[in-house]
Amino acid sequence: MPMTVRDVLELPALQQAGPRVLAGRDRLDAPVRWVHVAEIPEIADLLRGGELVLTTGIGLPPDDDGLRRWIDGLAAVGVAGVVVELGRRFGGTLPAGLVEHARSRNLPLIALRREMRFVAVTEVVHSVIVEEQTADLLAKDEIHRIFTELSVEGAEPRQVLREVTRLSRRPAVLENLAHQVLAYETGPLTAEELLDRWETRSRAVEVPSGTGYEPRSGWLVTSVEARGNRWGRLVLLCDQEPPPRTRVLLERAASTIALNQLVARDSSSVERQARSSLLLSIVTHSAPTRDVALRARGLGVVLDQRRLFGVVVRRRRPAPGTGGEANARRRELLDAVETAVRECGLAALAGDVDEAAGGTGVTLLVALDETGSDEAALGGLSAALTRAGHRAGSDVVVAAGSVVRTLDLARRSLAEAAQVADATVHTAEPRPFYRLHDVRLRGLLYLLRDDVRLQTFVERELGPLLSYDQRHGTNHVALLEAYLVEGRNKRRAADAMSLSRSALYQRLELIERVLGVDLDSSERRLSLHVALTARDVMRAGGPEPTG
Repeated sequence: MPMTVRDVLELPALQQAGPRVLAGRDRLDAPVRWVHVAEIPEIADLLRGGELVLTTGIGLPPDDDGLRRWIDGLAAVGVAGVVVELGRRFGGTLPAGLVEHARSRNLPLIALRREMRFVAVTEVVHSVIVEEQTADLLAKDEIHRIFTELSVEGAEPRQVLREVTRLSRRPAVLENLAHQVLAYETGPLTAEELLDRWETRSRAVEVPSGTGYEPRSGWLVTSVEARGNRWGRLVLLCDQEPPPRTRVLLERAASTIALNQLVARDSSSVERQARSSLLLSIVTHSAPTRDVALRARGLGVVLDQRRLFGVVVRRRRPAPGTGGEANARRRELLDAVETAVRECGLAALAGDVDEAAGGTGVTLLVALDETGSDEAALGGLSAALTRAGHRAGSDVVVAAGSVVRTLDLARRSLAEAAQVADATVHTAEPRPFYRLHDVRLRGLLYLLRDDVRLQTFVERELGPLLSYDQRHGTNHVALLEAYLVEGRNKRRAADAMSLSRSALYQRLELIERVLGVDLDSSERRLSLHVALTARDVMRAGGPEPTG
């Protein structure tokens, strides 16, 4: 930590001079950027702030007005404090007007009762400051080296957070815009201590975009952004305001996490890579249709003059794990899908490109002739997946897009399949496979759960009421949900919340005031109901944090 005025006063050279603090005692912990010896009244024009000024007072103005102007100039530039040696100009005491004015400006003013060699202080303090600056440069160089390596290695968020905690010795948390924990490192705390009421605590900490420290909570927060889109925050829990190097550490960690989210690693075979590359070119429209058809034919799959539809196969509840374990599970699922495709005799491209849509499954593009049935093909694929020996066969989701008749439209069907797969996590009824018509409102909202626009919509609609509940320890959000779920039937809503009718009316009026809405408006009720449903989906369907 940087040297402070208090630290300087505790140096032996100053202690021998008998320092006496006459003003600004509550600012003795201000950092000292440099020590400056000055004997001219216009010294403020030469300073930048943060200096500790040493003077004998010989060159200071002779009158009280001049001394007050001198104090004003130093306070305005932001000096850390003023040390005046008595004896040469002021005798045994400083002028009362000088002391009173320093107190009014809350500027630390210290009188030395005995003579002192100023160089004995400047040498020590400047040496410490230079050493601190050197250590800071070395620390920043180490941070740069570590996080460059993590970027090259494509490290996952938990690995990045582990380095943040090791270097800072503080707990670190990665959260999304809905204040859900994605990954964490506990540091000296337990997981329970760190994550207790996390969403409530996080909502109370508002830091402008970029990096900022919130003293009340002790949180240092920086935004996590990728390609200009802010999708989360990285939080470091501190017991006091951290030094600049810690801010650099957190910002570099956030940029590493954001960068690594854009990097995909693939360890599959050359043949699989070829299929995956071809599928990816269809998904991204990065190659002409004619070239895609030719490359597919070279891989043994005819796509032109066929009825095409996309399929995404995922586990409904992916097992936890990172790095090599996650890659191994993806390969296991891809093995099972390829086996099932061969058993069913389907003409299909299968590849590990679901990650491009934010998933962790296997993508297929199935090609049927005019006599083939897409429903029969999907049913056979679902049954064959279980027969393929996949140990979680009953928990595999088969999601399909619409049938299209040209390769140009295959991208739309693949995207639709990925959307259906996203939404099936909230589909209670088990099915051999799922199509778009199986997705309802909750499925649609789950599909959009990571969209910043949906998270912003929920915060805009419900944020004031959530904040009100947090501040007052109430639960008006649950009451509003009960009221809307019960179709505005006040009696049933009151019974559901164990309230009297009069209490219900009062709380509904309060909700209208806090949110600035009229609950008699059908459009506003619909908007609130969608926001409540989206919040439930985001909370229930959020990613499991790793720690």
